[in-house]
Amino acid sequence: MRLLVLGTAAGGGVPQWNCACPGCAAARADPARRRRHASLAVEADAGRWYVVNATPDIGEQIEECAALRPGPSGRATPVAGVILTDAELDHTLGLPRLREASSLRVAATGTVRAALSGGLRLDKVLGPYSGMSWTALPEKGLEALDDGPLEVQAIRVSGKRPRYAADLPGDAGDAWVVALLVRDRRDGGSVVYAPALAAWPDELDRALRDADCVFVDGTFWDDEEPRRTGISSKTSGEMGHLPITGPGGTLARMAALPAARRLYTHLNNTNPLVDPDDPGHRRLAAAGVEVARERAMIEL
Repeated sequence: MRLLVLGTAAGGGVPQWNCACPGCAAARADPARRRRHASLAVEADAGRWYVVNATPDIGEQIEECAALRPGPSGRATPVAGVILTDAELDHTLGLPRLREASSLRVAATGTVRAALSGGLRLDKVLGPYSGMSWTALPEKGLEALDDGPLEVQAIRVSGKRPRYAADLPGDAGDAWVVALLVRDRRDGGSVVYAPALAAWPDELDRALRDADCVFVDGTFWDDEEPRRTGISSKTSGEMGHLPITGPGGTLARMAALPAARRLYTHLNNTNPLVDPDDPGHRRLAAAGVEVARERAMIEL
């Protein structure tokens, strides 16, 4: 299995268009510090890739990775479909950008599909452009994604719904936010992708301990970061993201995982880790953890 890191930023990217915080200002001055919205591409088999979360940057993300670009002629594309971990705008606004496809396969939980179809009416909007076919993400165990070698499972990690879905039917127990477990049946290699974590449930912990590579929510460095930087009156946990450090932080758990690669993704523009020279990177490295690098290819 091969993985392509397409982006590592939380909502708005780095820089965010309406923000002049130190992280955004530095990214404007140095394009090497720019980060696109968090996304990952997983190779199903030779020449076929699934993109995890369709971000507003999906067009640029595809163009920046040669493995995802179309062939020398025609409109054949290596992108076989999209897998969604939630219904947030930052992870779904890229779907309309894929409307040129003859058909678009989207895998999601029933809760996420209902939000996108009922709340955003994506089925109706995209129908005249591209035929959307939906695949239900299994939650009770690994199931084949298609006729290829990959098996997938969704693991519930939060009941936080997008703001636009506040009035939609359902309750907090629905599968609004999931972590994605992907396993290659050919060699047993597996990856867990969890860009938004409000909790660390036992089922997720078991999947993380068995995985060869893990990507975990690195939105905020500590719980007070949103309030300290003035972007919210809520703490990191209240915003639906476990912080990296401090009481209840994820770093100690990440350090204890046996995975060969342990990476943080989904960094907010206020997170000091958006600065490659921040001392926090050395603290991560001492624990065997790293921040995912954009456009990196990881082979399991």
